[in-house]
Amino acid sequence: MTDAAKERIIKKQRAFFATGKTLPVGYRIMALKKLGRAIRKYEKEILEALKTDLGKSNMEAFMCEVGLSLSEISYMLCHIGCFAATKYVHTPITNFPSVSKVMQCPYGNVLIMSPWNYPFLLSIEPAIDAIAAGNTVIIKPSAYSPATSEIIARIIGETFPEEYVAVITGGRKENAFLLTQKFDYIFFTGSQEAGREVLRKAADRLTPVTLELGGKSPCIVDGSANIKLAARRIVFAKFLNCGQTCVAPDYILCDEYIKDELVKQMKREIIRQFGRNPLKNKNYGKIINEKHFKRLQGLIDEDKLIFGGECDEDTLQITPALMDNVTWDDAVMGQEIFGPVLPVLTYNDIDEVISTVEGHSHPLALYIFSKDKDNIRKITERCRYGGGCINDAVVHLATSEMPFGGVGDSGMGAYHGRKGFETFTHEKSILDKKTWLDLPMRYQPYLKINEKLLKLFLR
Repeated sequence: MTDAAKERIIKKQRAFFATGKTLPVGYRIMALKKLGRAIRKYEKEILEALKTDLGKSNMEAFMCEVGLSLSEISYMLCHIGCFAATKYVHTPITNFPSVSKVMQCPYGNVLIMSPWNYPFLLSIEPAIDAIAAGNTVIIKPSAYSPATSEIIARIIGETFPEEYVAVITGGRKENAFLLTQKFDYIFFTGSQEAGREVLRKAADRLTPVTLELGGKSPCIVDGSANIKLAARRIVFAKFLNCGQTCVAPDYILCDEYIKDELVKQMKREIIRQFGRNPLKNKNYGKIINEKHFKRLQGLIDEDKLIFGGECDEDTLQITPALMDNVTWDDAVMGQEIFGPVLPVLTYNDIDEVISTVEGHSHPLALYIFSKDKDNIRKITERCRYGGGCINDAVVHLATSEMPFGGVGDSGMGAYHGRKGFETFTHEKSILDKKTWLDLPMRYQPYLKINEKLLKLFLR
């Protein structure tokens, strides 16, 4: 698509939004229902695309992408009327007689830039929230997941006119062009490096932005934890999508007293969940491309590798790998891993954990496995992170009632459910002043009696 064609779509969307057609709640409901029907119609093709791009099994693809997208549509259809309603609020006596209200107004033309690791979910779910809020939408999926980008473009193209919702595919050239255009809101999911560039470009036009980034999400296991269950849940969360999940446990930080038992149980769980040879497991995925495959290979220190880590360059697969005796000086701790490599570090007391977590960039997620209420309280209160779980991992993002987002280097803003609607909505405050009475105290000349009355009202 030429730059002129992309610019034409943006202009058409701005013109369409200006007509006011996206404002009625009924129109938004109709759009969400149409999108839901289209996703169900093309479910098989979506699953095939995710298999092509990331090697995802049908079960994993539906559970983590298609199903969550449909769930978000259902949630919005149930709540959109309440979310979009004008809210009447208390008016102070100083503004008598009047009525105060807050209107829920869409921003306008929204740009959604999505990543390759969950290419369907992270394109469609924010689009659902933006449509529910009454915006027009341009979706820019990742070039690294071309099969999924193609089916997204097909679904959106058949479901909506391009002046309402459109997909623009391509790579860095298209990203760069879109970031020079005027949008009313930008929603970006991706790396911290790319997020900084998006924020710089958005600042040129003072465009509000949500950044869903990542970071090194710690998984803390203390001496009171149910080790066997912790190992099962950690292995599931870490190696889901071959570790290519922004909220995957990036590293283990466990009490040194239980490290050996935890490692033993994680080895057992890897075999139980993926088999003795995961490379022959048809449900085990792959690394997105050769670039990231090579990057991950460079993070594996053979001297510290204690389990797994076998590589197949032809299929771009790396088996679940555990590394022990890891320190913060190792390459694997110098960046977000974003792959099936899990380093294990230890601690002596819980204050050391807090110091370690707080001494590094705030992560997108944090997980603690513990039965010790004091340890749980200390970690959840004193550590800054986007969100997380107690005695589980990753699954918190599947709850529409809770906002999902980062803090600090792991992002800004949030979405899912009500928060997703609010993200793409401007709250417009309006004071409706009546004309049958006009209190004189605010006007000059300022009299002593008016000053006394004003102080009485405002205290």
